[in-house]
Amino acid sequence: MRKPHSRWKQKAVVKMSEWHPTDVLIHPVVSEKSMDIAAQGRYVFVVSPNATKADVRRAVRELYGVEVVKVNIINLPGKPKMWRMHRFRTPRRRKAIVTLAAGQSIPEITEAV
Repeated sequence: MRKPHSRWKQKAVVKMSEWHPTDVLIHPVVSEKSMDIAAQGRYVFVVSPNATKADVRRAVRELYGVEVVKVNIINLPGKPKMWRMHRFRTPRRRKAIVTLAAGQSIPEITEAV
């Protein structure tokens, strides 16, 4: 029997649950709109493209010590751009809107502004 070609070998897949929380949450989004909804207990983060809702929930709980009620994930496609005669696309992003339990907040984000 022939040996499979090297490009057919499967690569090792690392589960997101084995990653560190800072690998899941890249950075919080600090904008006027995100600070408006932060007053309602909802925070916006840019997350890893492979992160699931459960991964985001676990990462926020471990990093900030708050109880997460709900996680919404938004996939943002890259935008087509043009610089001189060169066309390219900006990188795609994935954002998570995290709703915290009533009465809880993340002061590290709201006080940074």
